[in-house]
Amino acid sequence: MSGTLEKVARGLDVVVEACGWLAAWTGLALVLVMAGNVLMRYAFNTGSVGMQELEWHLMSPLTLLCIAYTIKHEGHVRVDILYARFPLRLRQAIDLFSALSVVVLSVIVIVLSWRYVMQSYRIGEGSPDPGGLPYRFILKAMIPAGFLLLLFQSLAATLRALIPFLGGQAQPPAQVPSHAPQ
Repeated sequence: MSGTLEKVARGLDVVVEACGWLAAWTGLALVLVMAGNVLMRYAFNTGSVGMQELEWHLMSPLTLLCIAYTIKHEGHVRVDILYARFPLRLRQAIDLFSALSVVVLSVIVIVLSWRYVMQSYRIGEGSPDPGGLPYRFILKAMIPAGFLLLLFQSLAATLRALIPFLGGQAQPPAQVPSHAPQ
């Protein structure tokens, strides 16, 4: 049973890893767009509303789609002062409770944001500013997409946290090979 849970968790890890890695590249695009906007403004005394809006259109996938990736790689802030001193079984229970809580939170945000995205899609929402970007629903769709990835990561953590309670040996999260330089 624990082998099956770990296998499913590793499959979810692969999805989170791939999406997070692709979304992280929007950081480079964001830097290039911002540098271009600054160059245009100060060197040529001109600018574009669409290019300025593109900055926050790129910030959306960077932040929302990379949350799960960051948690997977333990790049988040963690306070271990008390946790590290707790008995193993209590830490395992805390891990399970925490993972399940994030699963519930993710489902709630996905459900609540879906109507928001679909309304934007149905009305063909675009920027209200002249020269702004169309297809605002794509930007808004990053909310449920980001929380879907967080749901996947939390399900993987939940499955791993269940293993010790089912009599299996707890294993550290699988490290999917990173494409980033070491």
